[in-house]
Amino acid sequence: MKRNMALLLAVVLLGLSLTACTSSNDSSNNLKAPSTPDSNAESPALSGDDLAFSRFPEPVDVHIGMVVDPTDKTLPEGDSVSNNQYTRYLKEKYNINVIVDWTAATGNDFKQKVSLTIASGKLPDGMVVDDRSFMTKAASSGLLYDITDIFQQYQSSQVKDIMASTEGRALENASYEGKMVALPNITVDTDGVHVLWIRKDWLDKLQLPVPKTVSDVEKAAKAFIDNKLGGDKTIGIAGPSKNTFPYSTFLVSSNNMGGFDPIFGAMDAYPGYWLDNGDGSVSYGTTSDNTKKTLALLADWYKKGLIDPEVGTRDNVGDPINANQTGIFFGPWWNGGYGNGDSFKNDPTANWQAYPVYSDDNKWNVHMKTTGSTYTIISKNAKPDVVKAIMIMNNALVRDEATFDLSVAVGWYPLRNVMAAANETEYEYVELLKVLKGETDPEDYNKPNSLYKLMYADAKKVKDVIKPPYDDLNVSNFNTANFGDFQRLYSIMIGDRPFTTIPIDKKVFSVTYNQTPTMETKWANLKKMEDETVMKIILGQASIDSFDKFVKDWKAQGGDEITAEVAELLKK
Repeated sequence: MKRNMALLLAVVLLGLSLTACTSSNDSSNNLKAPSTPDSNAESPALSGDDLAFSRFPEPVDVHIGMVVDPTDKTLPEGDSVSNNQYTRYLKEKYNINVIVDWTAATGNDFKQKVSLTIASGKLPDGMVVDDRSFMTKAASSGLLYDITDIFQQYQSSQVKDIMASTEGRALENASYEGKMVALPNITVDTDGVHVLWIRKDWLDKLQLPVPKTVSDVEKAAKAFIDNKLGGDKTIGIAGPSKNTFPYSTFLVSSNNMGGFDPIFGAMDAYPGYWLDNGDGSVSYGTTSDNTKKTLALLADWYKKGLIDPEVGTRDNVGDPINANQTGIFFGPWWNGGYGNGDSFKNDPTANWQAYPVYSDDNKWNVHMKTTGSTYTIISKNAKPDVVKAIMIMNNALVRDEATFDLSVAVGWYPLRNVMAAANETEYEYVELLKVLKGETDPEDYNKPNSLYKLMYADAKKVKDVIKPPYDDLNVSNFNTANFGDFQRLYSIMIGDRPFTTIPIDKKVFSVTYNQTPTMETKWANLKKMEDETVMKIILGQASIDSFDKFVKDWKAQGGDEITAEVAELLKK
């Protein structure tokens, strides 16, 4: 498999240099530069970034299905899902008309809509799915367009560099049986590194130190509740909502706001991941003794009232956080700027800070994510010009996202599927500090099609958002006048600070982030069994002893068979 993927990668990453040399008898395979009004002569074929950002001579309609956050109110009056700053930009710059065939709310509503759409065999031209199993299901059903050649022709130099930064992992994620069938999401590595977010102002009020270990976190949560720092209904520790998970998994390995990932890591437990045992064998992290011990701990916290009593049933994990009722939650770097935006609006002194959670022997253990978890899939029935239009839309978003009004949620961008260099946030943290301290100038980062695509825009605004002193940033250093800029820079300079400045002692990768053949038929039932058992134990609805029966049943009902398949992947 790796040899096949390496060959495919070599073909794709030959890239733009070969594009000018290719030819085809089908004139629809190459966009031509539009003719001048006074001439009927055809212009030469474009190549490279000229092709990647070319404008169609005639309008191209792209039909999409789209996820919409029903709670988002940032779209200006008069705008709509199919008529907003992003869609108008695509029409003006590239002659692309976006037609939204259907929308569905975030979470289970969207997942159900995607499942039904794939089952019907009637896909829109494009849609972004948030689970690789959707991509593989559609591909195995023969519903997806083989974009291997078109992507080679139409990827921008910037997208090419970002793809190359993953050393083939992104291409492998977006491929099925040796063919590229999706545009891969590529996110920063730190999306998978979950940290402790805590109200430092509450700690200061109680003269408590920053928690380091699991027991320290428990003491801080209890102190917050005992002193009612969030009011009579103070919550010590927020937990997952009904649409999120107690921990990340190999299929959804990042951006798990409200999960307990740092607690599991501190207990050297990695549920949801396939673990290399070091002797040629693998195991499923959820079935480990350390996971059992962590679940017992979480059940004890819930029983003591330290965890949100509505854990697992809330519509939105952010509700008590934004209402400033809770003092602790867990999540990746961006959760402390974007995930809790209303917290700052409701209390400008809310000093959310991010820290690792250490094991009792002072080790920071983290699970690492895959390259990305969403995929732009394209119907096999899409016309060639429509497929090319989707490539151009992707290039344009990667290059120009920072140029839009960021007070309007980027979720309104059609087919938004983030592509970023794996180390973008660490790079920006270091370089933005240099700008703040006068060691570099924003114009030093004015590099067209840069691998670090948002750096220049951030460098130009950072001094308007952050004031000195710069060595120990907290909420008082930040200007919230332009709230979109505040959220991004707070996330980078506070949320990413641990990952950038503190060495990680143990990085754990899953042996695979994809499904094996047996998972196609058995994983849904196994996952349901796992989810129900875990939540029942945490909520005290089942004893910790039920964990042993779960492990036995999991193995018997397909777990052992799947484990053997993953072990074969390890050998390869």
